[in-house]
Formats: sequence, structure tokens, C-alpha cells
Amino acid sequence: GLGFNIVGGTDQQYVANDSSIYVSRIKKDGAAYLDGRLQEGDKILAINGKDLKDLRHKDAVELFRNAGCHVSLKIQRRLQPQNGPVGHRGDGESGGVPLAAILVPGLALAATAVWILLRYRQRM
Repeated sequence: GLGFNIVGGTDQQYVANDSSIYVSRIKKDGAAYLDGRLQEGDKILAINGKDLKDLRHKDAVELFRNAGCHVSLKIQRRLQPQNGPVGHRGDGESGGVPLAAILVPGLALAATAVWILLRYRQRM
């Protein structure tokens, strides 16, 4: 997976009167954690150019599961001001988050580790 969980959707609103998709948890040592740009509480506006507005939760999950190797996220950062409630930045949108920068090398490293392990076992 991409290393994070999401909440929200038209059928499971996370924020009252807002059916957006939000990052609820970043999994330690997952792709998003290692990349370091995505944060818990971020609103995900789009994945690979596909707008997430007005989607049911399960449909959003399906988009993430089928995102492929090259993933670009359009997010709105959730900021915590010094005083006052948590809010969203006015423009708030960042560019895409190419998780492929972590996923591709990570997969190559994992494949190499499996290959080495199999070779080592053959010699025993």
C-alpha cells in the first residue's frame, strides 16, 4: 500500500458538512512516512489527477488501491495555528506528492533482498 489510512466520503463524513477524504493515519515505515511530505489531517483533493470530491469512502479506497506505481496526490494541508482551532490554509493546495520516489526504489530494494535470500538458501 501507500502507507496511510483515509477517512471521509459522502457516506462517512469525517468533518461535519464536509465529505472530503482526509489522511487519518500515516503508517510508520510505510511509503508516505518515508517520503515525509504527507501529514495526518491533510485533505486529499485528488489522486493521479482524479478529483476525490463527492465520492463514497469505498470508492475513494478503490482509487488508492488501484493507483499504480506512480502516485501523485493533490492535498490541502491542515495547519494548527498557535492559538485557536485547527483550520485550513486559504489556498492550501500543494503540488503533487510523487510517492513513486519512495515506492520504486523501495520495491527494487525488496526484490534484491528476496533474490539474495533465495540465493543464500540455495547454498545451504
